[in-house]
Parts: sequence; C-alpha cells; structure tokens
Amino acid sequence: MTREIPTATLNSLDDPVFKPFFALELLFSSQAVRVWTGLGELTADGETWLGAGEVLSISPVEETSELSIKGATVSLSGVPSEYLALALDEPYQGRVAKIYFGNFVSGSPTDLTEIFSGYMDQLNIDEGEESSTIQLRIENKLIDLERPRVARFTSQYQKSKFSGDKGLDFVEDLQDKELFWGGPNPNTKN
Repeated sequence: MTREIPTATLNSLDDPVFKPFFALELLFSSQAVRVWTGLGELTADGETWLGAGEVLSISPVEETSELSIKGATVSLSGVPSEYLALALDEPYQGRVAKIYFGNFVSGSPTDLTEIFSGYMDQLNIDEGEESSTIQLRIENKLIDLERPRVARFTSQYQKSKFSGDKGLDFVEDLQDKELFWGGPNPNTKN
C-alpha cells in the first residue's frame, strides 16, 4: 500500500525531539471507537481520540513485497469491568479496524497516516477482579482472497443475480452433449 507521509512529519524528522504516537480506530455498527497511545483527548483529522496511554499496545505491522496476508494484534489492558459488556455484546467480527501513525509538531498533531487496515477477527478477554485485558486480532483485508466464492453456473443461480437473464438456460442440456470439433461428425451420413 503506497502511503504519502505528511510534509509536517517529514520536516519534523530533523527536530531534536520527535514525538510519535499511534492511533486505533474500531468501526463497530453502533459507534466508532477511537483511542491513541497518549494521555487525554486528542483531536486529529477532525475526530476526537481518547487517550489510552501505555495500556494500549499494538503489535508490529509487517509488510512484504509479496502478496501475503499479515495481521496485527492490539491489546488494551486495565479495562474496567463495566466496559466489558460493550466488548461482549457488540458484534465485531468482520468490522473494519484501522491503525494510524502520527507525531506532534510544535505541540500539535500532524495528519494521521494509515499504516494498517483490516477486519476485526478474534476478541480474547482476560478478566480480572478489578480490571481486564482485551486482545483483538485484526486480519488483513487480503484475507478475502482466501475465502471461497460460492457460485454455480446454473440458470437458477444466474437468475438470482440477474432476473430475466436466459444466458444459462441451456447449460444443463450441454453436459451430456457430444460435440465434434475440427473434423467430420461420424454420426452423419455423407
């Protein structure tokens, strides 16, 4: 995936202090959850991100030059028990999750750069008495290439996709038909 690194980020690489951060966006059906690896609220790219500090960890995001499927894992520790209901009740599988990179220039965040986008897959909860740890596995969007595409070349299937299409009406008659190609038909009399 080709990314444009914001000019402010490129220019700040020479600064004596470089203040990078990561942000995580989980797009649930009822709401979007946005957190970042700092403290307090952050406003970036027109959205408000809640600070998760050191309790948010993101596994390394790998990229290769080949077409390969690499996922990511995010963990949120110290989650109060009352918030577990939201994690358990909300349908999450197949929902989009994005990981962003940003940095601060003169105390303000730069535009966020998307470094990973995928689908939420597995949610594991390690529940404690006071707080819990939530670990979410995010699969790369290339996982769609491994999913089987169930399609049949039948008239009924074609009509379920395109009503009134008669293009496959005679396919069943062809399966036992003997065709002669490039030579004389031995069944005809000359």
